[in-house]
Amino acid sequence: MSIKKLSLSLLLLLFAFCKISAQNTDPEYIKVTNERAAKIVAKLALANTKKEVAVTNIIAQQFRDLSKIQDARDAEIAKVKSGTLAKEKQNAAIDKLKADADKAIDKLHKSYLKKLGTQLNEAKIIEVKDGMTYGVLPITVAGYNDMLPNLTEAQKKYIYDALVEAREHAMDGGSSKEKHAWFGKYKGRINNYLSKEGYDLNKESTDWHKRVEEREKAKSGK
Repeated sequence: MSIKKLSLSLLLLLFAFCKISAQNTDPEYIKVTNERAAKIVAKLALANTKKEVAVTNIIAQQFRDLSKIQDARDAEIAKVKSGTLAKEKQNAAIDKLKADADKAIDKLHKSYLKKLGTQLNEAKIIEVKDGMTYGVLPITVAGYNDMLPNLTEAQKKYIYDALVEAREHAMDGGSSKEKHAWFGKYKGRINNYLSKEGYDLNKESTDWHKRVEEREKAKSGK
């Protein structure tokens, strides 16, 4: 590796390390994660100040811990990409970094749910999960049920279970885009399943949008 390339790699690594360290200790960043957590907790209506503070701290710390793992992963990936490894070895190194980060995130996920379980019952934990994922699961379930009113119980269960799995992954997403991408991936699976079940989803979607438009017109009195 040339001195120029070595210097660039070291600078990139130093910058990433400083960014991660600063982000996880910066009062403004801590304030942001606390505010995000507080918004989720406010909707739980716990009516217990001590419990609200405890749950807010657990959620806020989860945001920070996830960010620490993801930022460290991204910094190492940037280091690999700026290096001189052959493309095949570079891809293998990046895949390993991602796999290692996924293992750490999975361990953190389980620990996080245990911590929530010391303060909340299962119903409230589900509300936290929905809060962390913008309520996409209940919105999507309602959408499928409205679009396809003749779904069987087995089909409804498949849709719900798939979205529950998507939510578990989306909770650990580092951005809104990543969270929505997980739901998009599982909605693709759901749509493939429904197609095999005999639904013409293009037609069903078109008909559904027409029904929604008609309902909106009726509401507005037009």
